[in-house]
Amino acid sequence: MKQIAYIELDTHAEIARNFMELMKDSKEFVIDYYFSDKIFKQIKKNESNVFLSENTEILNQLSQKKYDVVIIGTVHRYFNLFKEITQEYNTAVIVHNLNFTNISRFQLFKNIFKKDFVYRLKLWLKEDLLAAPDVFKGARNILVLDKSLVAGKLKYLPVFFNEFQEKIDSKVFTIVIPGAVSQARRDYKKVIGQLSDLKIKTFEKPLEIVFLGKAHGKELDWIRDFDKKKPENISIKYFDKKVPQTTFNEWMNKADFLWCPIQSETEFFSNKEIYGETKMSGNIGDAIKFGKIAIFPTDYQSNFDFIINEKIDSTEEIFNFKSENSYDFQKEFSKKKISSELEKTLQSIL
Repeated sequence: MKQIAYIELDTHAEIARNFMELMKDSKEFVIDYYFSDKIFKQIKKNESNVFLSENTEILNQLSQKKYDVVIIGTVHRYFNLFKEITQEYNTAVIVHNLNFTNISRFQLFKNIFKKDFVYRLKLWLKEDLLAAPDVFKGARNILVLDKSLVAGKLKYLPVFFNEFQEKIDSKVFTIVIPGAVSQARRDYKKVIGQLSDLKIKTFEKPLEIVFLGKAHGKELDWIRDFDKKKPENISIKYFDKKVPQTTFNEWMNKADFLWCPIQSETEFFSNKEIYGETKMSGNIGDAIKFGKIAIFPTDYQSNFDFIINEKIDSTEEIFNFKSENSYDFQKEFSKKKISSELEKTLQSIL
């Protein structure tokens, strides 16, 4: 059996958790997981192949075994460490921001002074930020989590599978907007504008909008102001604290569909990224996990059939969406099917 090391020291605990679940019964691979304390606490799996680690320990831990592949889950920090790993091992890197993989050392240096100066200075002086391009060049394989992003040498790593199929029957038509309430990531101004423009009319069911993520600052003010003035035929739910996972799951299961008004552009490390072209929206994973049709902006590019592009200036389409427009998530994203596809991808990177 081939041996793989999976490293996650930064973020994306959910992806690591999915990978573990998909591969736990593998007959082809033995996989060891190396997680920082932050990730370890989120994973909550105290198993023999899960090791608590940190950037100063990982090289020594890896040297204890002969790994056929080392998978790095996130390269947003510890660039000096990851550069060394790519030099010593057959390494695959999961990439979340494609433009960042092509940024030059000079542009990285300039971006240090654009925002979060103290933190970025630390990354440069202590973690060799300018070595980031060398990490991506040194990795033998670059992996993406959205098949729509596959181009050139990029490979699709399937890690999202359908876990929930339940639809809680309700007398309320529930539209859920999942994710942290930040105008930088999603266009909440547009959402509130569309909701405000709704005229009093009779829906088949009462309409409920759920802002399923922590709201603060100006976005929280917008929502509270809208709550005071909203049309009588709409009720809303919002949160000013971090949403517990159980609460998140409960509302996602109640959803008739997901509304994902993501911005067309965002940035990572002051470098422009384009959703659907160079960056995947986390809402795709949400839709697959909970088995929900998702409405995305008009210009979002995707090969997933469960994504519906919102028509320009067609607010009524969103609020009169018919849930009969179903999609068989179990057929395309069952755990068994995705596990098999994941094993094939791992075979291809040996």
